[in-house]
Amino acid sequence: MIATNCGNASSDLPTLTADVQLDRATTTEPRSASDHKAVVVGLYGVPGSGKTVLLKQLKHELGQTHFAFYEGSEMIATVVPGGLDAFQKMKEQEKSHWRRHAIDAIGKNCADRGQVGVVAGHFMFWSEEQEAGCPVYTQNDLEIFTHILYLNIPAEVVAQRRLDDTERSRPSISTVHLSKWQQEEKTQLRHLCRYHGILFSLVSSCPTLLNKVSRLLQDFQYHNEKYNLSQAESKLDDAVVASKGQLETAWVMDADRTLAAEDSGALFWKMVSDSRPLEYERDTLKALFSGPLGHSYTAFRQAVILYEETADDQEFDALCQSVASAVTMHPEFVSLLQLVAEQRHVGAVVVTSGLRRVWDKVLEREGLSEKVKVIGGGRIADGFVVSAAVKGALVARLREAHHMYVWAFGDSPLDLDMLRKADRAVIVVGEEQTRSKTMDAALINAIDYDGLRARQAVLPSNATPRLDVTKLPIIKLTDPEYVKSLLHDRYTHGGLQVLCATDRKAAKLLATPMRDAAVAGPRLREAHRRVGWYLAIEFLADVIGLEQSPIWHVLGHQTRGYQLFHEPQTTVVALMRGGEPMALGVNDAFPLAMFVHGSDTDDIKLHHLQGQLTIVLVDSVVNTGKTIVEFVEHVRRLHATIRIVIVAGVVQAQCVSRGGLSHALARHANIHLIALRLSDTKFTGSGKTDTGNRLFNTTHLP
Repeated sequence: MIATNCGNASSDLPTLTADVQLDRATTTEPRSASDHKAVVVGLYGVPGSGKTVLLKQLKHELGQTHFAFYEGSEMIATVVPGGLDAFQKMKEQEKSHWRRHAIDAIGKNCADRGQVGVVAGHFMFWSEEQEAGCPVYTQNDLEIFTHILYLNIPAEVVAQRRLDDTERSRPSISTVHLSKWQQEEKTQLRHLCRYHGILFSLVSSCPTLLNKVSRLLQDFQYHNEKYNLSQAESKLDDAVVASKGQLETAWVMDADRTLAAEDSGALFWKMVSDSRPLEYERDTLKALFSGPLGHSYTAFRQAVILYEETADDQEFDALCQSVASAVTMHPEFVSLLQLVAEQRHVGAVVVTSGLRRVWDKVLEREGLSEKVKVIGGGRIADGFVVSAAVKGALVARLREAHHMYVWAFGDSPLDLDMLRKADRAVIVVGEEQTRSKTMDAALINAIDYDGLRARQAVLPSNATPRLDVTKLPIIKLTDPEYVKSLLHDRYTHGGLQVLCATDRKAAKLLATPMRDAAVAGPRLREAHRRVGWYLAIEFLADVIGLEQSPIWHVLGHQTRGYQLFHEPQTTVVALMRGGEPMALGVNDAFPLAMFVHGSDTDDIKLHHLQGQLTIVLVDSVVNTGKTIVEFVEHVRRLHATIRIVIVAGVVQAQCVSRGGLSHALARHANIHLIALRLSDTKFTGSGKTDTGNRLFNTTHLP
């Protein structure tokens, strides 16, 4: 790749295709950039793209203590007896010898001096009269270079620069040919670099080009696998320190296709390719990881560089926001992590090989970002990438350095090392058409030969399990006994949380018709319905939260509206018969919620709770709380982590202040009670005073 020109395109020159085939024959294993003693970075682009100017700017910007800068033609002049004039007169075979000698000298110089080499050179020459370009790279280039930066300057800009260059004489080349030349170089370089373990990036013309390239070179200077792991471990240690030594149990969770069915990386590149179909493919990551680099450290570093070349920080953040909006966490994990957020002795960390920024946004949307931290990369600024080895090392660190009991959750072969090193392992199994196609074989090997002991959680519940249930038993993440073991056999609770509107003016107005003996039947039902609606928007919305929902403005454009957080995943239960009117009012406020009649606890079935995040139990009057306790305990037997909210018109004060409801529900987590008013009066209605009879005009019945 170091050359002055191609000379004459004689028939004895190897073609580009022949050279690629030669390289494939002589290099059987891809190498890692981190294996080299010296970091040597190639700076490439078609003649006129600005390599020489940028090299001078970099020399001034970075200095020459830690970096060494080389112009290809100058280096050849140094090593060839007789300099450039003698080189130009040589046959191509001799030129190739001196090109190899020049790059070898650069590699040795950089290794001896501990410097990062930056080399401006050429990949091929291609005059407009030739049918194909003339490659000038050598096998030694592919062995010495650890990184290549390609100046992806618009062809029309390059053409104008060539015309304006008064320091050297260059033949006139059309913009069309320059564009064709660039595309050929980029295509071939991407292929060669991946096959030879060289990190490759396009850098585009922009006002911050010098700053961007400088930042990349500084990152290349020190980043290797050892440094990478130390950065990831430091991030983990920070999360542990933030817990102030209270953690006993840690959950380590993969993200894509574990916490959600979607793959954030695939979604990201689909969005990029849809907007720039000529530059990037939808399967960009698949092509990278299925290639010769596999899922190595170098492959993940290449992925980060691809993200860097695709968008600046602002564009990247906007893309991540769009991706996060398309990711839906499994409700089972949402409710589990909500429960973890209440625990002092249990912590959760998401360790993802995907995009940290996407998962930060997803967890923030779910209200979990304060408790659940994300360890991942995606940008140079993140400082590290997460490979399978890093995942395994972080689990080992939690156990050995921080002395924690570790649960690990994952879905693919990349997760097997961390699953094997954890105390307990759960394989998350999704739909057959979206889950990992290579996991079954890898699982069998890990179970039969590597000592993995795991269980599988099938999400959604109607998906087909992996392997057989003897080799990989099925568990349900919301089963009470399993949740107990997940939390290391103990819960910490803050007790029943009570919200009451007793002293509010709105509550006094709403309570008046409910207490008026002259009001009954439809009028009383409507009063209860209004109370249900009021308590829903005033209190329930605070307890559960709101999320944005697009609506059409009356002026004809789309604007921002709001709905209850995960409203479709909310179940409203009317405790019959007195609770029905108020429950209908709650449903009026949140029309997307499921509505269920509950005359008896058995009326609430498992399918009313599966996939749901909140259940709202609605009754008109709570005296002793016995009925409420029975319903809560029934729900908890079916689903250990779903949020339970009790909504009532009147609650007997001693029921929540001393014993009664508070005492009975103390062992249950994630429960709120919302009441229009608390009453000090101990009174159980019957006949004409019974609320149910008044609501439905049955006071005359015995």
